[in-house]
Amino acid sequence: MKKIGFIGFGNMASAIALGIIDAKFLNANEIIAYDIDENKAEKMRSYHIDVAHDIDELIACSEFIFVGVKPQVVESVLDPYLQKLENKAIISIALGYDFDRYQTFLDDSTRHIFVMPNTPVRVLQGMSLIEEKHSLKDQEFEFVKNMFSAIGQVEVVSSHLMSTAGTLSGCGPAFVYMIIEALADGAVKEGVPREMAYTLASQTLMGAAKMQLETHLHPGVLKDQVCSPGGSTICGVEALEDGKLRATLISAISAAVHYQEKK
Repeated sequence: MKKIGFIGFGNMASAIALGIIDAKFLNANEIIAYDIDENKAEKMRSYHIDVAHDIDELIACSEFIFVGVKPQVVESVLDPYLQKLENKAIISIALGYDFDRYQTFLDDSTRHIFVMPNTPVRVLQGMSLIEEKHSLKDQEFEFVKNMFSAIGQVEVVSSHLMSTAGTLSGCGPAFVYMIIEALADGAVKEGVPREMAYTLASQTLMGAAKMQLETHLHPGVLKDQVCSPGGSTICGVEALEDGKLRATLISAISAAVHYQEKK
């Protein structure tokens, strides 16, 4: 019996699995996965993760089952196996498939929970939101919480906040990567070598984020501590304000949230 099985081994599922292994929360031999893409199967094998021949095998030998397929195919993938999923524990990482949505088609005996992680779980720096509403047993819930805590930070979130909060943490890395790229481009424009610019930008963002997390100071206070009167930083801040950085980022979150609400 494997501890966890992954139906679908895309970017998010593989980030979770490999993060769990690197964190030594589970060994590779405690994980099994299935994907119709042979390239992804080869990726599993390269990390010594067992590859299931089919979903039947995966369900039969897994204690917890991650559903990591695209949201638009969740029900069509699971429908042939609903009876076999009875008395199993499902962890949904498919966007939009929260507790209430699973309740509409799963058997009452199938326990389930909705989690929204983000890709930095791969490097043990993830931000995972766990829906407060679930049907897992107490010890199962603790296992899920401990597992995601091993690969980053965890917040247990009310159902009505999952979509919006999950947009910030889930889409946020893409927005941050764009900021890193832009900061590096600015440095390259002024003569800094490209690889050095990426290192400087990434480490600066990581350090600033850690500073806020550990001091709990308002970001504006921390910003003011860097801005000397008449100095270069405040001139850069003025340029960001002229470019509507704040408004643009706020709009990015709103656009992503509203897109999800339409689906």
